[in-house]
Amino acid sequence: MSLEDFVASLIFGYVLVVARIGSAMLFLPAFGETQIPLRARLSFALVLCLALYPIVPTANIAPQAPAEMFVLLASEVTVGLWIGLVARVLLSAMQFAGYQVGQVSGLANAFGPSLGSFEGATLVASLLIIGSVALIFITDTHHIILRGLIESYVVFPPGPQITGDFAQQMVKAGSHSLYIGTAIAAPFFVMGVILNLGMGLANRMMPQLPVFFVAAAILIAVGLLIFSVAIPSMIEFFLSDFIQWFGTFRF
Repeated sequence: MSLEDFVASLIFGYVLVVARIGSAMLFLPAFGETQIPLRARLSFALVLCLALYPIVPTANIAPQAPAEMFVLLASEVTVGLWIGLVARVLLSAMQFAGYQVGQVSGLANAFGPSLGSFEGATLVASLLIIGSVALIFITDTHHIILRGLIESYVVFPPGPQITGDFAQQMVKAGSHSLYIGTAIAAPFFVMGVILNLGMGLANRMMPQLPVFFVAAAILIAVGLLIFSVAIPSMIEFFLSDFIQWFGTFRF
């Protein structure tokens, strides 16, 4: 191999790493947050890809045909986007749980900034998402994310991929995210049923009681109390599921 071919293979291999890991960084929780300036995210992705390049398997020889290069690049970008999007879909479970908690507790109309979430987030959802992203760094879960990106080359070797499997796993990710959000908000569903049933019985026993005003205050107070006690377990449940997925890339 000539020096020119060797340098070309090194450059093309680095481009392949940027195509996969850089694409994943666009949507990965903690790394791809929109609050981080775009130049900072781009610079970090380029440096990270350069650091991981020696330990990830890539093409040793740059293809001579442009069509082969395009196929490899498109495949790597597809895998990277899939990893980042599935991780983001899993994080959206915290927004769904936060909305359900706010709905049951009477805080659904308390809108907050959409920090790492979709538009129209409530304060409870924003708090859960910010707490989850912060715990990703505090618990060193970001190391597991980086290790998962490296091990993705074992699960998805460089080359053409079967997009039908990606689509199927994306659908499973959406249903699993819904399951996580429902499981996290389950205690508040029980709380809402018990309190509303109690308020209904109280109204039947004492019709002159202004149930609407009393129930709203009780729901907010009890909801905040349960939320303050349950939030560590809620985030821990999400993180354990999130870590498990990065170890297998399947549901």
